[in-house]
Amino acid sequence: MKITDLLKKQSICLDGKADSKEQVIREMVDLMAEGGNINDIDTYRETVFKREEEGTTGIGEGIAIPHGKTEAVSAPGLAAMVLPEGVDYDSLDGEPAYLIFLIAAPNTEDNIHLDVLSKLSVMLMDDNFTESLRNAGSVDEFMEIIDKADEEKKDIDERLADTGSSEGARAK
Repeated sequence: MKITDLLKKQSICLDGKADSKEQVIREMVDLMAEGGNINDIDTYRETVFKREEEGTTGIGEGIAIPHGKTEAVSAPGLAAMVLPEGVDYDSLDGEPAYLIFLIAAPNTEDNIHLDVLSKLSVMLMDDNFTESLRNAGSVDEFMEIIDKADEEKKDIDERLADTGSSEGARAK
């Protein structure tokens, strides 16, 4: 699975502005809806806010990865926003968030959002990668940066597949 298979150009904003975490989430949900993955925007938005109440998805280092799994999602998807000024996102490290990825997952048993979250988290640990994304001059460049990193980190898919198969073997 490639990240760019889930991320559509119309679901990317490179010059986001927000005064609050709530505003960012609202705008991110609207971006996700632009990609056509949501069949009920209000329900999906509520799901993302409920998940956020369980604990912040501001993972630190200027990154937040809000997500929601619900029947309101017709197909898995990603939306991305760069906030040049940052926003207080209640991040674990107390720092503002500058790069937000929203994950939408249908309410199915496969938990695809966890695979996407895992892969994205590993990719976002690379400071050069996140800096490149924050400085992308166009949506096409943003997508190319992700695609290149995705190619270089194919082993993540293999590790995720291995994890799934070994867990399945233990469950038997």
